[in-house]
Amino acid sequence: MRRRRALSTAGTLGVAALAGCTGLFNLEERAFSAPPVVENRPNAVYYPSHVEQMQMVGMATQGDYACALSYTYPHRFWLVTGADTNRVTIGSEDTMHLMVSIWHRDSGTIVSDVAPSVHLTGPDGGTVSNAPWSMLSQPMGFHFGDNVQLPKEGTYDVSVDVGAPSATRTGTVADAPDSLSFDFTLNYARSTLRDVEWRRLPEKQGTRGAVEPMDMKMLPSGAVPTAEAVPGSVRGRGSIGDSDVVAAVLDDATRFGGSEDDTYLVVSPRTPHNRFPLPAMGVNAVVEGTDHDLTETLDSTLGLHYGAVLDADPANVSLRVAMPPQIARHEGYETAFLEAGAVGLDS
Repeated sequence: MRRRRALSTAGTLGVAALAGCTGLFNLEERAFSAPPVVENRPNAVYYPSHVEQMQMVGMATQGDYACALSYTYPHRFWLVTGADTNRVTIGSEDTMHLMVSIWHRDSGTIVSDVAPSVHLTGPDGGTVSNAPWSMLSQPMGFHFGDNVQLPKEGTYDVSVDVGAPSATRTGTVADAPDSLSFDFTLNYARSTLRDVEWRRLPEKQGTRGAVEPMDMKMLPSGAVPTAEAVPGSVRGRGSIGDSDVVAAVLDDATRFGGSEDDTYLVVSPRTPHNRFPLPAMGVNAVVEGTDHDLTETLDSTLGLHYGAVLDADPANVSLRVAMPPQIARHEGYETAFLEAGAVGLDS
C-alpha cells in the first residue's frame, strides 16, 4: 500500500456533478460527518449511504501524461492488507479528501502503477508532504487519495511528483518516463467546500449495485474494454469476490515481449457495473498443466490486466487469485474483491 497522510487542496476551477443529484445539503448541515455506515452490507459491491459532487482544481500536463487534482468532503475509507480491511475514520482536523488522477493522454490509459507524492506550500511558506493511497471509488474509479489537513485558508502551491512505474507497460505506454511532475495552484476557502453538494441514497443503500461514474469530460473513464471488445479470443468469463474476470488469448505476443509465433494470455479482472480495473492483485494460471505467475501490465489497448507469453495456443486455462487487490476502497467496494482462490471460467 502507498503511505499517506495530510496534504492539501482547494480550488475553484469547476465542479463535475453526479447525474441526478437531488436532496442536497450544505456543509453546516453535514458538519463534516458522513451518514452512518450501512448495516448488513453484502460481501459484494453495494450502493453506498451517500454520494457527493467533486470540486475540480485543474489539470496539468507533462509530455505524454496528464494529471488532475480534485477534492470533496473528508471520507471514511478502508485499507486492505491481504484479505483484511481496516477502516480509516474522518479525523476532527481533516479538511477535505484530496484526489489525484494520472493518465496517458493519447490512449486515455489510467496510471495505477506509481506512488505519487504531493507537496504543498501554504500562504505562510510552510510545506506539507503527503503520499496518497491507491484507491477505488464507484463515482471516480481508480485514483490516489487521502483526507488532508490544511492549516488555514489561502493560496497553496502544490506539486505532484511521480516516480518510475512498477508494472510492465506495453503498447503506446511502453516508454514510460522515470519521473513526472505536475504543478497546481489551489485557493482554499471554506465557503467553496460548503458549496460541494451531496445526497443520501436511502432507498438503494446497502443493496447490490453501484452508482454511475461521474461524467467528467476532462478525465478518461478508466473503464476496461467489455468482454466483447477484448481483442483476441475470449476463453472464458468468471467471478470471484464479486469481481468479473475475463480471460482471452491473443495470437501474437510481439508487443508483450514474445514473438509473433507465441500467444499471449490476458486476464482482466474488473468491477461489476462500472468495469473499473483491479490493480495490485496476485493472479496465477495453469495452462496445459503448467503454472504461470501472471504479470501486472498496463497496455494502451487492454488497459490494466495480468498476462503471460505462451509458446502455444492453450486448449485449457484455469485461473487462481493468490492475492486480492491491495488497494484502499471507498464505501460500496470495501466488502467486495477480498477473496482468494480458483476462478471458474464459463466459455
